[in-house]
Amino acid sequence: MTRIPPLSRWLVSAFFALASIAVASDYTLKDLRIEHPYALPTPPGARTGAAYFSVRNAGRVPDRLVAATSPAARSVELHSMTMEGNLMKMRAVTGIDIPAGGSVSLAGGGYHAMLVDLVKPLHAGDRVPLTLTFEKAGKIDVVASVEAASGTGQGEASRAHQVH
Repeated sequence: MTRIPPLSRWLVSAFFALASIAVASDYTLKDLRIEHPYALPTPPGARTGAAYFSVRNAGRVPDRLVAATSPAARSVELHSMTMEGNLMKMRAVTGIDIPAGGSVSLAGGGYHAMLVDLVKPLHAGDRVPLTLTFEKAGKIDVVASVEAASGTGQGEASRAHQVH
């Protein structure tokens, strides 16, 4: 019988644990696939944050994201963000269309799920539960990992939300 050194056993265990976390970040609801839900850490004192993800629709019928909720915030609003000159404008939207056979990204500089009146600040490593409601596919629970900003706009949506 071959003996595996303890460090090797630990490395293999760590690899599989990390791999399962990566796989767990995508969710499937009927023809929809919700990919990589995440949020950014919030600046000190911020009362809002934002969650982002992509939705792929493998079906032949369009769907629409119509609502989101989270115990991490008093409410969650679906928003669009546009730039008009040097001014960021945020607008609440009643839904986000997911085309048949297509995808939509909720990402910085576009659509996002605005977490309004946070229960507590968001820190890197936190996990934010979200319930997403689609017009046709129904509801799904996902978890957004709070990830450190990668050099662009940490807390951008939180600051921009105050500009309306």
